[in-house]
Amino acid sequence: MPYLSLQNLVKKFPARGGSGEVLAVDNVSLDIERGEFITLLGPSGCGKTTTLRLIAGFEFPTSGKIILDGKDVAPLPPDKREMSMVFQSYAIFPHLSVFENIAYGLKIKKMSKSDIKRRVAQVLELTELTGLENRAPNQLSGGQQQRVALARALVMEPKVLLLDEPLSNLDAKLREQMRVELRRIQSQLGITSVYVTHDQVEAMALSDRIVVMNRGRIEQVGRPWEVYRHPANEFVANFIGRANFVDGEVVRVEGDRLVVKALGGVMDIPQPADERRPGEPVRLVVRPEAIRLDANEAGFPAIVRRSTYLGELIEYDLEIGGQLLIATESDVVRAEVYPEGKAINIDFHKNAVYCLPKAT
Repeated sequence: MPYLSLQNLVKKFPARGGSGEVLAVDNVSLDIERGEFITLLGPSGCGKTTTLRLIAGFEFPTSGKIILDGKDVAPLPPDKREMSMVFQSYAIFPHLSVFENIAYGLKIKKMSKSDIKRRVAQVLELTELTGLENRAPNQLSGGQQQRVALARALVMEPKVLLLDEPLSNLDAKLREQMRVELRRIQSQLGITSVYVTHDQVEAMALSDRIVVMNRGRIEQVGRPWEVYRHPANEFVANFIGRANFVDGEVVRVEGDRLVVKALGGVMDIPQPADERRPGEPVRLVVRPEAIRLDANEAGFPAIVRRSTYLGELIEYDLEIGGQLLIATESDVVRAEVYPEGKAINIDFHKNAVYCLPKAT
């Protein structure tokens, strides 16, 4: 039995002007195991934050169930769900010290002073805030404030930790550091966590599984490498990382391989799970890093239309068979950056191109 289960969740809001309804969460079902780190990922308005608020109890579902450890908590208020939430804005009390902020929920529960002191000391050490107990929030950096918000949630020893884009207010370098810290703390505690973000890099770095959402529905659930390497559809492929889309036609099927006519030539790619037939139109997903530059004469002829040196990467716009594709190269020892107008041959890394059925 899953530890946390969302069963056919639906949430409708009244439309502006009072006429009709807006369907924010559309029949979402998801099973989460104990100790898993799950990320709800998608663009603004996809329903991920509303889903998190439904789990937390800040919104109540129009229909559906939320089963936590065998009990339906959907009718319960937030304080009866044994969950803690870390908000995007941190929501730290400015007039309280670090210790008082973290201890606030325990005092509301009327715990003894000795128990409060012990539990606060434990989370201070876990979040590397020891020694800052008496500081006011305005004496802390953004990263330290984020740790206080996390410590305040963890000190309640919740069954589920909910996080609503908690790193979005940090600068890029600090955000990267905090991703590592957040994953360390979650793994150390083994706490079941549901995280919301629109940042696909964040989702890839943190998650055991990613739930890609769009228009209130789940498009795909899988481990980071699964949703990147084997997207369920064009939306997922385009949202997770960058992708080139190439129209093709199946020439023949050879066991677990497809021979596809595309870009003025033929490509040998892995056979997808569902069957393909000769003559069937398909849509190929080609990641920029799947393109191999400077191939031999048997490759695809291409013209460089743009080249950008980015330090760790060189990025190209390549015209191939009348189509423009983005390619990236991470060869740190290459002396030459191909200039605009240069004719080169390219090829595709084996097993790095994925086939989708062509949408009708």
